[in-house]
Amino acid sequence: MAETVRKVEHYSASVADKAGEGARVLGALHSAGINLIALWGYGRSGSNAGKATLEFIPENGAAFVAAAKAAKLKLSKKQIAFHLEGDDRPGAVAELLAKLAAAKVSVGALQAVAAGSGRYGAVIFLRQASVTKAAKALGAS
Repeated sequence: MAETVRKVEHYSASVADKAGEGARVLGALHSAGINLIALWGYGRSGSNAGKATLEFIPENGAAFVAAAKAAKLKLSKKQIAFHLEGDDRPGAVAELLAKLAAAKVSVGALQAVAAGSGRYGAVIFLRQASVTKAAKALGAS
């Protein structure tokens, strides 16, 4: 099976970096019936010590925003990222990055993981001004 590449909505939120905060946020989203394509979180340091950032790729952006508001999360402005999934093989992500490089699109961040059963998934973040160019290079839907 070939890779599937699609545009997705990306939001982030700053939360207290304390035990149970992730469970509180995800519990509220679960109660609202929200499904996430991807999620990750990380603690901050320096002047942001005591805070953590949660990064969300929701299946349904409008429903997610409503549920996040009800959970008293202050979300970032919506950004567009790219969700990739396909058969896991050596060089799978490298091939897609080569397409972006050929189109002179810089990647801001990338998260990729083997999903088991010979599959992988990834999310590519880039400057919002590059979304249209990246979508064309990747053949994204």
